[in-house]
This record gives sequence, structure tokens and C-alpha cells, in this order.
Amino acid sequence: MRAAAGAGLPARLAIAAPAGLLLALSFPPYGWWPLALPAVAALSLLTRGVSARAGALIGLIYGLVFFAVLMRWMTVIGPDAWIGLSLLEAAFMVPLGAALAATARLPGWPLVHAALWVGAELLRARIPWGGMPWGRLAFGQAGTPLTPYAALGGAPLVTFVTALAGAALAYLVVEAGLRGRWRSAGCLVAVAGIAATFGAAAAVPTPTAGQRTVTVALVQGNVPRLGLDFLGQREAVLRNHVRLTDELARRVAAGELPKPDLVIWPENSSDIDPYRDPAARALIDGAVRRVGVPTLVGAVINSPDPNEIYNVGIVWDPASGPGDQYIKRHPVPFGEYVPFRDLLERYITRLERVRRDFAGGSRPGVLDVGPARLGDVICFEVAYDGLVRDVIRGGGQALVVQTNNATYGRTGQTEQQLAMSRLRAVEHGRPVLIAATSGISAVIAADGSIVQRSAEFAPELLVHQVPLRTGQTVATRVGAVPEWLLALAGLAAVAWAVWSGRSRTPDRARGPGIDSEAAASGGSGGDADPRDTVESTPSSAQ
Repeated sequence: MRAAAGAGLPARLAIAAPAGLLLALSFPPYGWWPLALPAVAALSLLTRGVSARAGALIGLIYGLVFFAVLMRWMTVIGPDAWIGLSLLEAAFMVPLGAALAATARLPGWPLVHAALWVGAELLRARIPWGGMPWGRLAFGQAGTPLTPYAALGGAPLVTFVTALAGAALAYLVVEAGLRGRWRSAGCLVAVAGIAATFGAAAAVPTPTAGQRTVTVALVQGNVPRLGLDFLGQREAVLRNHVRLTDELARRVAAGELPKPDLVIWPENSSDIDPYRDPAARALIDGAVRRVGVPTLVGAVINSPDPNEIYNVGIVWDPASGPGDQYIKRHPVPFGEYVPFRDLLERYITRLERVRRDFAGGSRPGVLDVGPARLGDVICFEVAYDGLVRDVIRGGGQALVVQTNNATYGRTGQTEQQLAMSRLRAVEHGRPVLIAATSGISAVIAADGSIVQRSAEFAPELLVHQVPLRTGQTVATRVGAVPEWLLALAGLAAVAWAVWSGRSRTPDRARGPGIDSEAAASGGSGGDADPRDTVESTPSSAQ
């Protein structure tokens, strides 16, 4: 780390790549979560003492390696999709790198840097096409000592404290390693701050007791084969879930399993529209009648528009058949619908696999399934703060994630989504029930611990007694307020650094925008140390 802070730009760019790899390794499926701290520290040190333009370039290299490793599961779709998505997400690290450089010498800069991480993630989670929140620092900290912060401020607060601990580590390197003052007050503050960040998390209450309990059965019917072509085996997938539901009914009748109060099937358990196909309807109806309890069925159904379809969860009653339903609100761009279809299909023939676009629903997935009011989200929707929060605020007593990860089997994507679900459990104080076609299905307690989980690509039944909760955590009540406040604080710090740098720099010395050493140092002047500053020369600042 010390070498990173004192190196020239080419060396910093070379170090940025392994630093991005370090951050990727802190996420599932690797799960070496402590690596997030030195990875965040490395980016603060690499962008220290350089121009904003150089910081932007460092951020790009760092982000490109991070996202390429994190989202290697996109190679299943194609190397072009993997590279394109990695580049798109890495682009958000460009303003982050520039902002870290511009604010590196402000008083209290570790706090500023942590807020800037939150701001960068805020943008990524919203743009373009509704954003892609994958890779938020918080999602690498599920099941760690920092997880309890989710109950106070959701994923943004977990990101903030993770980045703060990392930035404090960078401060320790600057204060002690570069200035040679290991026993200085600044070092003591940094060490105490890191210890307090972890210690305070243990005091955050994470209630798990419910007002009452229900017994839930999750059905993972499995798919004929992994990869994209499983979609062509629609009837086989449906029959797999019918067969396993019949096995559940048999084992309940034999006394081998407790009788469930409700059953949950995963996303895409019926890709044949049961409203229009009598055979599919009969298969589902028969299985639900034999198990004898309301079942939440994941299905693909037709829209009134012949060019569109819906991804839905249907409440299926053993007596009355299909009833209330939730239509997925956030279809995945290029996976479930194709932006600019007429143009892109000329060049990317693979997009023809998405024959009709999925249309989004308009209301949160709050459904009464037997004795439980469930908050339903479908697949990638678990990554979006607002979609999950809506179903809990709407009365969801447990969170359900209906998902289909068969395309990305054995790539690490399923473990990453499982980690998100664990964080959501703590964030909202709710048990989380994941029903997946091919795994990983799981029962997660409200404290984020995994009670039961399935293997991948195996038919499995998970039956468990689940507490239902109605109370709301602080995070549920305050919503996105902490995220916006932290992001705005980071933006204000950048504005102050730019203004301060320009106001203290003679006109003849100013470069365009904030691409000058004065802007990079935030105009702090007197505390500069020649050992951790890179001069703004064409070789180091461009």
C-alpha cells in the first residue's frame, strides 16, 4: 500500500488491476470478505496525490478488473456480453476515481471517500435502464460482522461503513507509513475508528422472533440441463415441479414430513401459460390439489399485447385454482426485453432468443398465500432496494425470492444472489424464502443466517417452520434517505475541493476543469508531504 501511494501513474495503473481483483475476491463465490478493506484502501491510496483525470483512469482499470471477475457468469451469454457489461459498470468507477483524487486532502477525507462510494453505487443502481446494483460493497459483506448495519440504513449504510473502514486503513498508511509517525494521534484515531466500526455493529438489534409461525415447503424441481437451452424444455421443467410436489404430498401422508401451510414454486416453473394451455393448467391444478395447500407458482403468461409477455407469481388455491398474482416489475434489459430491438438485432443475432419482450407490472408483490402475507420479488429484483422495501412496507411478513438461475449454474452467480438475500433478511428483519428452479433454494432467518439450503442442479424439497413478522426495522422506515444524504455529502465535498483548489491556485497555473494538482489536493496546502504526492506532469497526471 505504501508503494501505491508514492508511485508514478504507470505504476499506479499496474497496481489498480490486482487491487480490483482483491475486491472481487471479497465477494461470493470466493467470500474472502476481509479483503474488501485493503481493496478499498488501495483505491484511496492510488488516487492520492494525482489529478482528477489520472484518478479517473485508475478508477477505470480498477473497476474493469473488479467487474470482469465478479460477473464472469456473463460469459455463459457470450464473451461480448461479459465484456460489454463489465465496461459499462466500470464506467461508474471513473467519476469515483476522479472524486477520490479531488478530495484526497480534505479534512476528514476517509469519511468523504466512504460517502463517495455510496454515491457511485447510487448511480449504478439506477442508470441505465433501471441500473445494475451487482457488486455493491454491501453485497460482499453478508454474514460478516458488518451485516447488522443493514437494519439501520440498509445496503447503503453497509457500503458506507465498509468503505469507511477501508479508507481509515488508507489513512493509517498515509499517517504512519509515509509520515513515519506510528504513534501519532491520527494513527490512534484510525485504529480506534476501525475497531469501533466493527464493535458497534454487534450492538445493532436484529429481531428474529415472529408473532406466529407457518410451515413452508420450497420446491426445487430442477431443469433437464443447464445453460440457455433449458428454456426449450418447458414441459419437462413443469413436470419436474409437479413430480416433486407429488412427492411432497406422499411424504406428508406417510408422516415423513410435516404438512406445510403453503408451498412455493420458483420462477419459470411453468413457462407454459396455464391460462391458455389446458394441459399445463391441469398439471398445476392436479399437483396443488394433491398437496392440498395454497401454492405460489412462478409462470410466464401472455399479455393482452401479442408482442409482450409477463413474468408472474400466481397464488394457486387447491379448491378455486389461480387467484391473485404478482407481475415482475423490473424485467432485465437484454435478458427479458431488448432495448432498441430493431437496431440491435441487425448486429446481435443472439437477441432473437428473446422473441417477445417482458412487460413490467405496476404494483408491489404483496400476496396472501394461505395463512401468510408474503412479499414476493422475482430473481434479480432482490438486488434493488426499493422493490424489496415496497413489499415489506406493503405488509409482507416474509420475503420470497422466486428465481431461476439455471442459465448461470455453477458460475458463482447463485452464491452472489444468495448473499443479497441474506442482507435483505437483516435489512428488513424478515425471513427470506428462496425458491429456485435449479438452486440455490434456501430458508434464511431474519438475522441473515442460512437455516436450510439446496445443492445446485438437483431436485430438492425444503420444509421449515418460519416465523412471520410485522414490525419494521429502522432501515425499512427511513428507506433511501441515508443513501441520498451520504451521496449528497460526498458530492458537496467534491464541490468544496474543486472550489477550494481553484480559489487558491493562480489563474495562470489552473488547468481545465479539476485536472490540476491543486484540485486533486483539495487546496489543503500545508499538510502535503512530498513522499505521497505525484507531480502534475504529462506523464503522471494525464
